Amino acid sequence: MRRWLGPALVVLALLGAWEAAARWDVLADALSIEPFLVPAPSEVAEALWEDRDLLAENSWVTLQEILLGFLCALVAGIGFAVALHLSPTLRRAFYPLLVASQTVPIIVVAPILVVWFGFGIGPKLAIIALICFFPITVNSLDGLRSVDPDAVKMMRTLDADRWQIFRRVEAPTALPHAFSGAKVAVAVAVIGAVFGEWVGSSEGLGHLILVSNNSLQTARIFAAVAVLSSIAICLFAALALLERRFVRWR
Repeated sequence: MRRWLGPALVVLALLGAWEAAARWDVLADALSIEPFLVPAPSEVAEALWEDRDLLAENSWVTLQEILLGFLCALVAGIGFAVALHLSPTLRRAFYPLLVASQTVPIIVVAPILVVWFGFGIGPKLAIIALICFFPITVNSLDGLRSVDPDAVKMMRTLDADRWQIFRRVEAPTALPHAFSGAKVAVAVAVIGAVFGEWVGSSEGLGHLILVSNNSLQTARIFAAVAVLSSIAICLFAALALLERRFVRWR
C-alpha cells in the first residue's frame, strides 16, 4: 500500500489540476485554442465508455501487432546476441553496425517498408521488430559477457564442453539482462505499432488516432492514448511477473 500510495496521489493531483484547468478554460486560453480542443479527464473517461466497442476492436488489432512484432524481435535478438557472443569475429564485424543502425530514425524507415511490403500486417511487424531488436540484443549480449571468468574456468576444470558452459553458466547469468532488455522493448513496441499504423493502415489505435484527429475528436484521441498506455503497462507487468518466476535468484 505504501509503495503505491505516493504515485497514486500524484496521479490524482495531476488529474484534478487538469480537470480544473480544462473546465475553467485555463489550458485553452494559454494555448490560444478553442476550449473543445482541450478535453477534461472526465470527458476522456466518457469517451472511453461511449467508444468502448470501437476502442476494443482497434485495440485488439494493435495488440496482435505488438505481440507478434515483439516475439519476432525476441527470437532474433537473443539469437543474434548468442551468435555474437560465441564468435568474436562476428562481434567485431557486426556490433558497430548494430549501434550505427540506431542512428536511422524509424519514422524514416517506416514509409519505405510500406512501399516494399504494402499495407498489410508485415510492415507493422517489421517496424515493431526493428524498434525492439536493439535493446533485447544489447542487453542479452552484455549479460552473456558479464559471466564470471572464474566460473567458466571451474567448469572447464570439470571437463565441461562449450554447450554445458553456455547452458549452466552463461545463459543463467544473461537471463536477467535479457528480461531487462525485453521490458524496455515491450514498452517501446507500442510506439512502433502506432508509427506503422500512421504510415499505412485501415485499423488499429494508431489509425483511430489519425481519424479522430482529422475530425477534431480530441477526447477520443486521449482515450486511445490511454488504452495504448494501458497496453504497454500490462505487457511490462507481465514480463516483470515472468522475470520473478524464472529469475528467482536475482
